[in-house]
Amino acid sequence: MSARDVAAAVTDPELPMLTLADLGVLREVSEKDGRVTVSITPTYTGCPAMDTMRDDLVHALSDAGYGKVEVRTVLSPAWSSDWITEAGRKKLAEAGIAPPGAAPRGPVRLTLTPPARQVRCPRCGSPATELLSDFGPTACRALRRCRSCQEPFEHVKEI
Repeated sequence: MSARDVAAAVTDPELPMLTLADLGVLREVSEKDGRVTVSITPTYTGCPAMDTMRDDLVHALSDAGYGKVEVRTVLSPAWSSDWITEAGRKKLAEAGIAPPGAAPRGPVRLTLTPPARQVRCPRCGSPATELLSDFGPTACRALRRCRSCQEPFEHVKEI
C-alpha cells in the first residue's frame, strides 16, 4: 500500500466515520530518501484534534513499514468545509450528522447572532429545522432539531 493510501485511510478522531482524506485535511503525502512527509491542515486554528491526527498518521505509516515519518501543519490556504468530499458528506448524513452547505465567500460579518442557515434533517430530509446550540460536541459542529420528525442532530458548520 502506498504511503498516500495509508495516510488517506486514517480516520478523524472527532468524526470517526470520515477519513482525513474525506474531511479534506490531508493535503499532501510525499516520499523521498526513505522519508514520508504528510501535510495536513486543521479545520480551524487551535483544533485540539491535530495532535491526535498527527499521532495516528505516524502510527499508521510506521505500522505499514514506513520508518521515517514527518507530519507538517499547513495553514495556507485555510481549510474550508467545501473541502469535505462528496463521499464524506454522504458518510456524515448516513451517521445522522447534517453535512455543511456551501462555505461563505468573501468577508464574513461578525455579529452576535449566529448566521441563519437552512439545514436539512439527515434523518427525514425536512428543511424545517431549528438551531438548539451553535456549540456542539466540537467547535465545528452545532446542535439542531428537526421540526418534522422532532429528532435532534448535529450539523457540521460551514467554514
